[in-house]
Amino acid sequence: MTEKTSSEDEFHDALSEPNPSVEKVSTTASENEKLIEDIIKKNSDLRLDADDDDEEGAAGGKSDVDDDDKKEILQPDGELSIEELQEQEKGLSSEALEANKEKAAKLKLEGNEFFKNEEALRAVEVYTEALNICPSANSKERAVLFGNRAAAKMKLSSNKSAIDDCTKAIELYPEYVRALLRRAKLYEGEDRLDEALTDYKSVYEIDPGQREAREAKMRLPPLINERNEKLKTEMMSSLKDLGNMILKPFGLSTANFQMQQDPNSGSYSINFNQKNNS
Repeated sequence: MTEKTSSEDEFHDALSEPNPSVEKVSTTASENEKLIEDIIKKNSDLRLDADDDDEEGAAGGKSDVDDDDKKEILQPDGELSIEELQEQEKGLSSEALEANKEKAAKLKLEGNEFFKNEEALRAVEVYTEALNICPSANSKERAVLFGNRAAAKMKLSSNKSAIDDCTKAIELYPEYVRALLRRAKLYEGEDRLDEALTDYKSVYEIDPGQREAREAKMRLPPLINERNEKLKTEMMSSLKDLGNMILKPFGLSTANFQMQQDPNSGSYSINFNQKNNS
């Protein structure tokens, strides 16, 4: 069975090739994080200047909302919150909204070109610009913008921020397979295996022919069980050390206590054995 492409392809997702690999945080990743923060600040400053001009032109005077209040509304990546975007759209005609949709689509394609040309930081900036005008009612288009920005951040090893963008994309478009796959890969790269498996299962439910999801459903459960057993062993060892510390003043240790399970009821009983005193 061939991999399902779904209607998302018409929105020109940034990646037609396989997803970029997820790498652990490195010195380069830290530098990229700082560059992204600079882009966020630049976008925020530019948007605030534009808002001042628009409001003065529309109302014939200075806005009652000061700069500090505007900064409070801004999202971490510099895009408008959905509430602020909807407020901005209140005075727009259907023609103006359609024009914004078309402009956002052009910006998305521009961002895709930056992405393909290995200019991931510039792509992040352009996708954010598109999100600031793409109408709030166009959920799929906005989802793809978030998904594309996540892909660009993956190129920069800005993995935690990319997870946030994937989540926003999936909230807008729950069957967005590429965003689910990206988030699954990111979760796996962060050793969040349970969450990765959940996303792979979601992909498989949408598209049973998706190879990566099908393989992950077989590959991850043993790794999760192995990790859980290791955690359980470490926890029991820590509890034993704590018990020995508490019992030591009384001349006892955990070796004096044996826990047995009743095969019928499943309950446990603890037996004390003085001879095991160390």
